[in-house]
Amino acid sequence: MTLIETPELIDWPETHYVFIQRTGPFMQTAPEAWQAVSALLPAIAAHNRITRGMSLYRTATSTYRAGFSIAEAPVNLPEGLEYECFPGGRYSRFVMTGSYANLPFASGRVWQIASTTKLPLRDDWAIENYPNDPKTTQEADLVTEILIPTE
Repeated sequence: MTLIETPELIDWPETHYVFIQRTGPFMQTAPEAWQAVSALLPAIAAHNRITRGMSLYRTATSTYRAGFSIAEAPVNLPEGLEYECFPGGRYSRFVMTGSYANLPFASGRVWQIASTTKLPLRDDWAIENYPNDPKTTQEADLVTEILIPTE
């Protein structure tokens, strides 16, 4: 695993987002949410153009959302999914390359860097953006952008 520890400031765009939300310890809720939303992927894709996988999370409330951004407002979503037009905003982006199994360590390290460097944070969703498809990308080559909401 490699982690770029120097953040890049970016503006995340408004995003149409379909997801399953869970509350509780991320080590438990994240895999459960991804398993549930992944089972609905064929039904989502039947009527909507998926652009990427991404999760949104709030550490203060232990709220985790697993889902997919789609090109437009959704059509014929399967039961159990929620939709939000996520407004986006300013983020500090850190990039991890490697297995998703390394995400707990990488995410913890990113939040540690944010704390020690006094990164000016705002109260909003953090993002994990998954630009590759894990079905077609070697595990060692998977890229995850960890985005921390920044003022």
